[in-house]
Amino acid sequence: MDIQVIQEKNNPMLNRREIVFKVTYDEATPSRKSIVDKIAATMNSKQGLVIVDNIKTEFGKREGIGYAKIYENADRVKQVERPHII
Repeated sequence: MDIQVIQEKNNPMLNRREIVFKVTYDEATPSRKSIVDKIAATMNSKQGLVIVDNIKTEFGKREGIGYAKIYENADRVKQVERPHII
């Protein structure tokens, strides 16, 4: 699995970075957890601070475009994100 950041935007009001990424894979569509782990390693963050909002894949392609949010601290994650997403 390979992740490439397409667009990165800093959102100082919510204390987070917002990224649009492209994920390419060889086998089945990767789980959100594996994508969160890879983004955290790539973007120098911790796993609890990365929230993958969505991933859109097309039938027959082994790639997807996704949107993720990387927070600066865990308190801000709890304030902003919905409980079932955390």
